[in-house]
Amino acid sequence: MTAVLHDTTSLRAVYGAFPTGVTAIAALIDGAPVGLAASSFTTVSLAPPLVSVCMAHTSRTWPVLRRAERLGISVLGAEHGPLCRRLAGPGDERFAGAAWQATPDGAVLLHGAGAWLECSVDNEVRAGDHDIAVLRVHDLRLDEAVDPLVFHSSTFRSLAPRSREPR
Repeated sequence: MTAVLHDTTSLRAVYGAFPTGVTAIAALIDGAPVGLAASSFTTVSLAPPLVSVCMAHTSRTWPVLRRAERLGISVLGAEHGPLCRRLAGPGDERFAGAAWQATPDGAVLLHGAGAWLECSVDNEVRAGDHDIAVLRVHDLRLDEAVDPLVFHSSTFRSLAPRSREPR
């Protein structure tokens, strides 16, 4: 089957057919939390430990975040939908009402997330209208009790609750 791309709306709809998790990328900048939402997060390598996230060239937040010594990546939980909408939008009130903590190196981690990674920028690769930011993982934590927030077809969703029975 040969596909012909007619417009970005169709392309966005097809890309949206692939469900993804949602992350918050955040750091302390001049003493205040700065962050954004990203559904393009993926693992890259175990040795060395690397992950990546794609950032649009039009982002006004990424140029500020990329200068931070450490970035916090919070894998958002099913209850984070409203916060994720604020992080994805414009404005200075992205962290209003959000519970978070900062690491000694300035990575901002959101409470209630399913996983947290403390990272630094390792490399950036230009790719079309985005940059692929490759991040080196320095520390991490996991909370298996948190169900993930999922982004699919331009809508936030949650997975069916998993059984809490021992494995």
